[in-house]
Amino acid sequence: MRFEQYMAELNRVKLLTPGEEKSLWLAYKEQGDEAARRRLIESYQPLVFKQALPFRQYQGIMDIVQEGTIGLIEAVEHYDHRRGVAFSLFAVHRIRGRMLDFLRREGNVDAPCLEERRAFADDEGAPWKEQLPDTALPVAEQAEQHELTSRVKQALSRLPDREKAVLEGMYLRSEDAREVAEDLQVTPSHIYRLQKTGIRRVRGMLSHFMHYWQ
Repeated sequence: MRFEQYMAELNRVKLLTPGEEKSLWLAYKEQGDEAARRRLIESYQPLVFKQALPFRQYQGIMDIVQEGTIGLIEAVEHYDHRRGVAFSLFAVHRIRGRMLDFLRREGNVDAPCLEERRAFADDEGAPWKEQLPDTALPVAEQAEQHELTSRVKQALSRLPDREKAVLEGMYLRSEDAREVAEDLQVTPSHIYRLQKTGIRRVRGMLSHFMHYWQ
């Protein structure tokens, strides 16, 4: 399937109402209804498309879409509908992770780092790396860069789900607060509060490591 055909298929996807989605999760998770599983996967395919958009100029874009769809399927299978976490919040990490893993295997992208083109910035325009402890040295050597990247990813993975989603959305995917707010179904002002809280947590988790590099 070509990307244009894929987009045409997406136009035919009908969004679920909250009631419909709840019924589908109950049918799939509690009764093993495979038709409900397929409907959930189909209905959330636009989420895969949204994550694939930054790579739309890549020649193998449909390979990326396919990887993202695998991530979506995994998310549907592992999602616990009883926890009260929005599925889109739960699924986006698996979808994007699958895509980035594929690109890394293909040698087309490096792990996100603090020096990447889409430098992290907060709502006041300050770069992400400037929000880390002031004692941090510039990441000049490749080994240090990869180590710092790894530490940041570990810190993000330990954040509460919503704070993690906000930081990844605004800093890794360059989404604005309104887009992230729509995904999480909250107000933009709440997104900024989650953003600042998440940044403080990351600072705390990285403070010992950053002191080491002095």
